[in-house]
Amino acid sequence: MARYKITLEYDGTDLIGWQQNRQGPSVQSLLMDAIEKFCGMRPDVVAAGRTDAGVHAIAMPAHFDLPNAADANTVMRAMNFYLTNSPVSVLDCEIVPGDFNARFSCTARHYKYVVLNRGAAPALEKNRVWWVPGKLNVSAMCRAAMRLVGNHDFTSFRATQCQAKSPIKTLDSVKITRRGDAIIFEFSARSFLHHQVRNMVGTLVEIGRGKPYDIDEIFAACNRSAAGPTAPASGLYFIRADYATDGYGVHTVPDQTHK
Repeated sequence: MARYKITLEYDGTDLIGWQQNRQGPSVQSLLMDAIEKFCGMRPDVVAAGRTDAGVHAIAMPAHFDLPNAADANTVMRAMNFYLTNSPVSVLDCEIVPGDFNARFSCTARHYKYVVLNRGAAPALEKNRVWWVPGKLNVSAMCRAAMRLVGNHDFTSFRATQCQAKSPIKTLDSVKITRRGDAIIFEFSARSFLHHQVRNMVGTLVEIGRGKPYDIDEIFAACNRSAAGPTAPASGLYFIRADYATDGYGVHTVPDQTHK
């Protein structure tokens, strides 16, 4: 038995998300189909993060097991062959110890959200950004974002259907930068609640528009209706995951989005 760690990039526009089900193509189902085509096995593929429909990934780690060990490069080339013309690509593949788990061994997850803040609607990046035509106050959003950092009850920022046992999370960092017409939001934490990033971005954008949201009051309310709207999935990207053991390090490619 060999355990493989793969690193993926994908465009989530036409996918139902990570998790496979009967409603349409998912990242997980496309990977399982590809593995089955080259080796006749259909192993469970476990990811560091289970992204929603329309969400993208730049370097998503995942793992799966095969009963007969094969060269990691051979596995990667075979998967990419069967993923041709799909919105998923395998960037890297390596054999890892059997106790490695892409989800539970993860010590930090990193996301970014891209807002296109200009008058003209996007043509080339229609499904890759959230278009917000009105001018946003980045300084006001940065000040509010600093209040999100730390250990808090994020009930007001979690989806109503979130299945996490506890709403208490620690947000390690938030960074907001403007690069031309793009405003980039970057979030890092060990784990996130369902829709937490999109709900935080939706609230910060409302603050950037001049709405009088107070982050401390939103936390105290412990009510989803106290925060801003959920930002569209199109602007959200899973960037990378961190692992404590050096041998589990994720191989990433340079982030070229909106440099």
